[in-house]
Amino acid sequence: MAPATATAAFTSLLPAGASRLPSAAAAAGAAASFVRLPRHPTGWAGASVAAPRTARRRAPGVAYATAATDKSIYDYTVKDIDGKDVPLKKFKNKVLLIVNVASQCGLTTANYTELSHIYEKYKTQGFEILAFPCNQFGAQEPGSNSQIKLFACTRFKAEFPIFDKVDVNGPNTAPIYKFLKSSAGGFLGDLVKWNFEKFLVDKNGKVVERYPPTTSPFQIEKDIQKLIAA
Repeated sequence: MAPATATAAFTSLLPAGASRLPSAAAAAGAAASFVRLPRHPTGWAGASVAAPRTARRRAPGVAYATAATDKSIYDYTVKDIDGKDVPLKKFKNKVLLIVNVASQCGLTTANYTELSHIYEKYKTQGFEILAFPCNQFGAQEPGSNSQIKLFACTRFKAEFPIFDKVDVNGPNTAPIYKFLKSSAGGFLGDLVKWNFEKFLVDKNGKVVERYPPTTSPFQIEKDIQKLIAA
């Protein structure tokens, strides 16, 4: 799939009228502290989004809305690409970028290239990328774990951790993705929309930002720098 086709496919999933964030005037005039988007004809509803906190910077292009939770990412254990258990508490005090990846997407080359560049630049400064292969979007990650590992590590020289293939939506959603989505539901609902959606996690294991698939890793770099320096 070409980049333009992948972007079009992603855009086609958005609810009618939900492609832009509410204007400042509309937000100021809202009587309630939550905004309800119209229900999409295919069945998933618009998200209820908490009113933004003025103390927190909103990065351009970010789709998110935080939900109260006492849990952190450190409460979860996942399997790596070789099937071994990995308690995520091993990443305590690190800034994390969590991405659902695919090998045959129009966004694959640009994202893997930029992810590898950013990882190489910040890996010694308390930063990790956690990649979770997923085959739910256009069946664009059909290979076995060993094939996925070979592809990422050979073609893109990926050195960041790659984990077991997971579902990020639906009844078999991996627990880690249930946590991520409940922490940052987004103006577009809590569904992950396509390959290479990104969650940025701070040093306390809390989700602080969520980025749509069309936001490139390089566009997130300044946010990563600020969390590393915090």
